[in-house]
Amino acid sequence: MSEYVGFDVSKEETSFCVIDEDGRILSQCKTATDPDALFDAVKRSCHCPLRMVMETGTWSHWLVRELRQRGLPVDCIDARQAHAVMKLQHNKTDANDAYLLAQIARTGFCRPVAIKSEAAQDKRLLLKARSHLVRLRCRTESTIRGLLGTLGIRFAKGSAKLPARVQAVLEQRPELNTAIAPLLELIARLNQQTDCMDDEIEAAAKEHAACQLLMSVPGVGEVTAMAFVATIDDPKRFAKSRSVGAYAGLTTRRYQSGEMDYSGKISKHGDGMLRSLLYEAAHSILCVVRKAHPVKDWARRIKKRTSHKKACVALARKLAVIMHKMLVTGEPFRWPQQGDAMA
Repeated sequence: MSEYVGFDVSKEETSFCVIDEDGRILSQCKTATDPDALFDAVKRSCHCPLRMVMETGTWSHWLVRELRQRGLPVDCIDARQAHAVMKLQHNKTDANDAYLLAQIARTGFCRPVAIKSEAAQDKRLLLKARSHLVRLRCRTESTIRGLLGTLGIRFAKGSAKLPARVQAVLEQRPELNTAIAPLLELIARLNQQTDCMDDEIEAAAKEHAACQLLMSVPGVGEVTAMAFVATIDDPKRFAKSRSVGAYAGLTTRRYQSGEMDYSGKISKHGDGMLRSLLYEAAHSILCVVRKAHPVKDWARRIKKRTSHKKACVALARKLAVIMHKMLVTGEPFRWPQQGDAMA
């Protein structure tokens, strides 16, 4: 008899439900959120599990990897798709959620998401920490600008010279030191820690062949290359390179119903960090890179008839497709020959 299991994972405890092929409940209980505890509970509760399902979350990648190493057929599904099913229930409980996840496992309603390797998770951990430091620095700079703006003190755009300009203001207005000086010190510490992380990312990228390959793309540096490699992880899981654009949330939404059919803004599904880095690379190609390329000319034509932002989004999607194809084929970025560029 085939059995299906649903796991509703939380920080301390995990509820799981075992059902048969007809949807009847065979077992329900809770256990600690630990691979060994879950494995022992499953062994006691069922004999032949055909499929097990849990939602994406903080603990899902770790649990799925550990349970698969123990021989259990565990899949992870998108939490948004699971929520679309579970929000229909009248009473929201962990036991009911586990039961509906088991039903999803039985019916195969949701497709499983890819589980990243531990090496890819380590790379993303470093990149996420760096992104958090940069975000904190930007917020602190905005706080300083806002606090001094209430006194009529304004600064030019850009963050490179902001600490020196603020320090010059504090020398003239020493009464502001108590409020502003700690924020300046925080910015200096954040810059120091960000530089240390940049050095680690640069050293890791030099040792990684895939990162070196992607860095041949104009506008793509160590951080963007590392983020792309860590997010994609296994390039072969995409049957077509153009699917990577949708995976990064860079394709437009479509709404079609009856006589109504239109495309809206980009979906913004997928990893936001990778999407923002690809956008920055596209902006760099349009505004910084001077060398001619057909892809750059294509984006410039889009910019002329729409806007700079839409051109950057379109070029970011194109870069995602090109970079995935490079990982699959192992070929570096190709610049046009001199004769082709003149044509």
